[in-house]
Amino acid sequence: MTQAFTRIDGGPLDLLIVADHASNHVPADIDLGIDPALLDDHIAIDIGVAEVSALLAQQLGCTAILGGVSRLVIDLNREDDAPGLLPVMSDGHAIPGNRGADLAERMIRFHHPYHHAVGALLADMASPFILSVHSFTPRLASDPAQKRPWDIGILYNADDRAARIAIPMLEVAGLMVGDQLPYSGRLLNATMNRHAEANGIPYLGIEMRQDLVSDAAGQKRFAEIIGPVALACRSRLA
Repeated sequence: MTQAFTRIDGGPLDLLIVADHASNHVPADIDLGIDPALLDDHIAIDIGVAEVSALLAQQLGCTAILGGVSRLVIDLNREDDAPGLLPVMSDGHAIPGNRGADLAERMIRFHHPYHHAVGALLADMASPFILSVHSFTPRLASDPAQKRPWDIGILYNADDRAARIAIPMLEVAGLMVGDQLPYSGRLLNATMNRHAEANGIPYLGIEMRQDLVSDAAGQKRFAEIIGPVALACRSRLA
């Protein structure tokens, strides 16, 4: 493990699980200036993602790479010049410690090593497929009227091949599926744009609803549903 990422070696299958926001870790030398309780909130971590990704890596016999720091330290799912890379506000909460932070230092320390590791793992695969795992909050504090009823969302930019395979399978499994919901992958797809779409690598981008994967039973349920879907996408596309 490095501070930039954690790697889980579940087996040799050419399928890479990528989880940008799996951690709420803040290194000891970084002070975000926030209530520590917020580190367990959706603004700091994609709740349930680390656990589901680990279950999937073992179930599928593949590798997973999990982001090693909180998205409040650096957002690994943002382009190098994106405004939200080093957040100073998140869902109504100020992140005062980031106002004077050295963006270049955090990029060198966390963002670059993480994306280098993702690229290196994919380069070693003969026929790679990526499963991108995120989770979303059912309720935004800054927009409480917004309804987010979906159990799972499927995100993509230009490449919707896996989405078209996965959505009907997830619906058959009993999930309420959002196609490009609760937000569009055409806007929030930086890691997959970089490693998948730019290189012609097929991928499935999923967003699980956090309250459904906040405990071990929910995490196990989603891993058991997602695993066969990811394999079906890979077998048809990779």
